[in-house]
Amino acid sequence: MLFEDECKFLKILSMRRKNEENNDPNNGGEPIYRLEDLAELAGVSVSTVSRALNNSALVSDRTKRKIREIAQANNYEGRFRDRVSGAQPTKTISVVIPPPQGRESRISDPFLLDLIGGIADALREAGADLLISHTAPTDFDEIMGTIGAGRADGMIFVGQSTLHTHLNALARQNIPFVVWGAKLPNQDYCAVGSDNRRGGHRATSHLLRLGRRKIAFIGDVDAPEVQLRYQGYCDALSEAGVKLQEELVQPAHFYVESAIEAVEILLERNVEFDGICAAADLIAVGTIRGLLKNGKRVPQDVSVIGYDDIHMADYFSPSLSTIRQDVRKAGRLLVSKILRRIEGEPVRSELLPTELIIRESCGA
Repeated sequence: MLFEDECKFLKILSMRRKNEENNDPNNGGEPIYRLEDLAELAGVSVSTVSRALNNSALVSDRTKRKIREIAQANNYEGRFRDRVSGAQPTKTISVVIPPPQGRESRISDPFLLDLIGGIADALREAGADLLISHTAPTDFDEIMGTIGAGRADGMIFVGQSTLHTHLNALARQNIPFVVWGAKLPNQDYCAVGSDNRRGGHRATSHLLRLGRRKIAFIGDVDAPEVQLRYQGYCDALSEAGVKLQEELVQPAHFYVESAIEAVEILLERNVEFDGICAAADLIAVGTIRGLLKNGKRVPQDVSVIGYDDIHMADYFSPSLSTIRQDVRKAGRLLVSKILRRIEGEPVRSELLPTELIIRESCGA
């Protein structure tokens, strides 16, 4: 309980308003500036006051309303002064990037930068603020710790990593968030993502149309989105009557050095391949470097296709054939859904179509 009873609350307001009447009417009484003062008047912790003024989902609406009333009655002029007026406060949305499969998050990843740019543009149009969280939660407790910081009204998780079951648990807490990621079985939360299975199918089918029959898949199939792209790869092979060869499936993380190593492993094992379906553009760039380093020509000896269509894909040499994800549309959808979720509206998951972009790395 915020107060012992309503009488105590009304008494506090009555005393402060009476004091204001005895002071200069032009300034509404002597202002207070510290959260500690608000906390003492309300009989709660400083962290509860901070969360209330930040509109945190961890504080009840009743508590938020009463703390704002105390702040208004006491002419509060601290750093959250814009959030105690009758006007609707500006929403702040936190972008949280979970570590991929327990590894270090790389915010410098070009695709992440493109996606965050789409989110930022959409938030600006909506008159809301963007906060990029420095935390990289790996379980439910760490997610709750991020929420408990009280700095945002809602969250956008970029990728599910290993957090699927934890995000389901978070959804049951009625905390506003949405996810950029895959639509998974038994999912209780809203996710926006591209049609990864269809995208993987398109990439592989294009290589098959070029006459490639020994197509390697390079990527971390334990990641939810990559798993769906891999399933699309398998679908396309099956439809073309091409047998899946396990030795052509090589794991690689989402950075260039890992992809170079993956290609070198295939070559060292004398695995024959004439095409590469890479799970991401950075992986595709790494495979091209690994092939050129070992005397292979792209696309003459090996055709390569990526996934994402990052901003620089057209400027690599050879320019990169890829599957495009519409990050601008993704950003608008994610922002629209999280703002509606904050207002208590129901939101549904959505799949975005993908597009095949043909450039030099495939040969046609």
